[in-house]
Amino acid sequence: MKTTIPRTEDVRRNWLLMDAADQPLGRIAVKIANRLRGKHKPTYTPHVDTGDFVVVINARRVKLTGKKNDQKIYADYSGYRNGLKEVKASVMRERNPERMIYDAVKRMLPKNRLMREAFQRLKVYAEDKHPHAGQSPQPLV
Repeated sequence: MKTTIPRTEDVRRNWLLMDAADQPLGRIAVKIANRLRGKHKPTYTPHVDTGDFVVVINARRVKLTGKKNDQKIYADYSGYRNGLKEVKASVMRERNPERMIYDAVKRMLPKNRLMREAFQRLKVYAEDKHPHAGQSPQPLV
């Protein structure tokens, strides 16, 4: 029996919908990263992009366990002296809740060209409304 290697043009991408409300950030980030890479498919190959589209709603209501809401820090460095900006997770949840999920998922993907392609298929929204109803995303458990 021969081993078949999927080609990029033969990959069928599904649309998946995930509700992040009251779920731990790390747990949903693992599920999302695996779906973006295509590790749930039997045709998974590490060097071929076989992943699906993932739409995440209710990013504002994602759960952080322990004292992470007050102690976790998101840091941005501009490259200049004194260019380090630090923001607590509680402030980030108010200002830009989508970034919490984007950062968690991006750090779980491999750092290569496939990560950049897979990361573009992640759509995150702070509330429960999203413009992807036409694709009829299936719920991701």
